[in-house]
Amino acid sequence: MSKCSFHYLNLKWSRLLLFIITATSTSFAQGFLHQDGQKIVNGYGQNVLLRGLGLGGWMLQEGYMLKTADFAGTQSKIKQEIVELIGKEKTDEFYQKYLDNGITKQDIDSLAKWGFNSVRLPMHYNLYTLPIEKETIENENTWLEKGFVITDNLLKWCADNKMYLILDLHAAPGGQGKDANISDYDDTKPSLWESEANKKKMIAFWKKVAERYKESQWIGAYDIINEPNWNFSGTNKNGCDEKLNAPLRQLQVDITKAIREVDNNHLIIIEGNCWGNNYDGIFPLWDNNMALSFHKYWNTNDASSIQKMLDYRTKYNVPIWLGESGENSNVWFTQAISLMEKNNIGWAFWPMKKIDNIAGVTSVNITDDYKKLLDYWKTRKNKPSEEFVYKTLMQIADNYRMDNLTIKKDVLDSMFRQVISDETIPFNNYKIPCEIKSVDYDLGKLNESYFDTDYQNLWVSDGKEIDWNSGNLYRNDGVDIIKINSDFIVSNIKDGEWLQYSFYSEYDKDFDISMKYSNSNHKGEVYLTDKNGKKLTQKTILPSPSTNTISIGTIKLKKGNNTLRVVFEKGDFDFYSLIFK
Repeated sequence: MSKCSFHYLNLKWSRLLLFIITATSTSFAQGFLHQDGQKIVNGYGQNVLLRGLGLGGWMLQEGYMLKTADFAGTQSKIKQEIVELIGKEKTDEFYQKYLDNGITKQDIDSLAKWGFNSVRLPMHYNLYTLPIEKETIENENTWLEKGFVITDNLLKWCADNKMYLILDLHAAPGGQGKDANISDYDDTKPSLWESEANKKKMIAFWKKVAERYKESQWIGAYDIINEPNWNFSGTNKNGCDEKLNAPLRQLQVDITKAIREVDNNHLIIIEGNCWGNNYDGIFPLWDNNMALSFHKYWNTNDASSIQKMLDYRTKYNVPIWLGESGENSNVWFTQAISLMEKNNIGWAFWPMKKIDNIAGVTSVNITDDYKKLLDYWKTRKNKPSEEFVYKTLMQIADNYRMDNLTIKKDVLDSMFRQVISDETIPFNNYKIPCEIKSVDYDLGKLNESYFDTDYQNLWVSDGKEIDWNSGNLYRNDGVDIIKINSDFIVSNIKDGEWLQYSFYSEYDKDFDISMKYSNSNHKGEVYLTDKNGKKLTQKTILPSPSTNTISIGTIKLKKGNNTLRVVFEKGDFDFYSLIFK
């Protein structure tokens, strides 16, 4: 048996990238993005469909992105945990390296190459100005160049790639919601809503930002407050049953007024309560260059899921924008983006980088040492040395560089190519005779490259989620993938599921095809079909030994490209690979 010949970023994938860029390109012209009735247009009045990615976790860490959510969800708590182990000076060194590596020009160049035309920057106010408790003079603002310089650099990288940069205040002074992690809210201090000083600082922040960037045409918009979630008069702590939202409306009116004192060019994006989606009491609108943002997670992708926002767009003659979405399966991504683009709604998915994840366009590679550090934090046993923790964190910070990331080509494929094409393409370029890994089934849509019974993450009753993927490794489809030793394998196979494999045959002749599998106490049943479902072999019953390789049929293959499907008539076993001889 010969070794397979394939390349992870092969010619086919390079052609795919070119296809993505061509298919999703927008005719960019100079001029500020602005409102034209229900559309967002550029300086020449051309409709602009924003296809963006949020740079979550860079200026503002959230615990789930670093796998610290169980014991430290907010950035301030994460930082406190680190300081306790290595001290403030070394903690500052880590955070500087983390910021330096978190987003670089190479990241923005890559996003442009992949097909994105915009990025959303989630800003933490404390990179731009001091907290109110640290100001030496009450109601005055100390401005910090650090955040502005980072933003200046990012803007230049975006402009070089003709991408729009949307500025998003993700962590407002004091924190804007009871969901503390998303805004670094500390409930021992006055929130944004409980402090006039925090509100004044936020208004001054946006005026300062607008003054600095008022002439920049590659600033796409000001997203003035991310996901406010606060109960002003209702009973839901996150503001989901608020009917008036008077403090939220007034603050956004005041911010708009401050921006317009120095900048009449830029589009202003507002958000409702309840993580951006409750607009009760927000209308009527108060500016003629605005857009409404909404956020969409863990619900179905039908018209009813966005109908309220569509109604707002029509009633108030204002553009709408999906400012944040993601954290789901490839199927869900394709469906959500298709729904948005069908309705001329731009989008920004979330986020770009997380540690050891399948649901983003990249994954930050976790280290064994970082796992040990996490284990200590969770159990408070076997406290590591200061040297060990410092070395571990600096390595993780280095892993955030683009060169060290794992690029999730299946996620990218779902967000661009699959939105406009039902075609399947090989995940890797295999040349047989060889062994094809089970996890390298074709790239493509559900029911085209694979069939799996559970394929998306949806909220069901009582706030529970559907258990759509029991492995959460390697790929972001519903196909359950686990790791045994160093091998990724398909697991939790259910009756009737199937996987498709496309490959190149060196010969025009018969091949014996064997399956490597493990089966505990149950007898799986499999057969092979062509890509149209025509049965090519008889059913093979898989005996029960823990690990085994068995012939499942002989098939004549043509020299050139071939496609087969493996159908699991009876599942409940683990599938390692197909072996062609």
